[in-house]
Amino acid sequence: MTPARSATRVVLIPSYNPGRVVFDTVTAALRQWNPVWVIVDGSTDGTVDGLQKLAASEPALRVVVLPGNKGKGAAVLQGLDLAAGEGYTHALTMDSDGQHPAELIPAFMAASAAQPDAMILGRPVFEASAPSLRVKGRMISNWWANLETLWAGIDDSLYGFRVYPVAPLRRVMRRQPWMRRFDFDPEAVVRMCWHGVRPVNLPAPVKYLRPDEGGVSHFNYLRDNVLLTWMHLRLFLEFLLRLPLLLARRWRQA
Repeated sequence: MTPARSATRVVLIPSYNPGRVVFDTVTAALRQWNPVWVIVDGSTDGTVDGLQKLAASEPALRVVVLPGNKGKGAAVLQGLDLAAGEGYTHALTMDSDGQHPAELIPAFMAASAAQPDAMILGRPVFEASAPSLRVKGRMISNWWANLETLWAGIDDSLYGFRVYPVAPLRRVMRRQPWMRRFDFDPEAVVRMCWHGVRPVNLPAPVKYLRPDEGGVSHFNYLRDNVLLTWMHLRLFLEFLLRLPLLLARRWRQA
């Protein structure tokens, strides 16, 4: 049974060459929420036609095809702009590669409805098969994100299963040119905290699919770690400039 259509909250799934697993991801999301929008970020793996055929038979699904690969953040921003134009106030983002738990969409949306001014962040629960290098490596980004926000309460800076308030995230992204690629998830939470959007953390499992299960990863250890290092350097320098304001806000909240 298709869930009742929400007038305020939409699921956004940015997608770039995810392979056949995207159909399982989208179908699972459709079982839990209405509407679901897939933002195809210049995919060349043949999944566009299949997604469009699925959308033709699923009124709850919309497929938006971008002309070229601009990055995850750019795809999310495209979805946010469309959502704002149609009156949606919040968006849940999830990856198309099968890592994120579609069955938790209703719980995350309910938490967002109860605290609409907050962002609801997934706190990853890793399986034993999760790559240890990636599990341990994200601790560095998490430490920097918490320093840059004076430990505002970000449990995980990289996990992309989240619900954002649309309006403040669009404002944050439109004010600067960053957050358009792999740097989107960590920079979004830092900048949203700077703008007074409170993080609320909920546990959510992570599933790393093996290649024989259709698992596809576009993570490049050198390229993406260089991008994250540059991002945190920028954020830290800006953090130092913002520090008096952040300390004053913390003092008022104490």
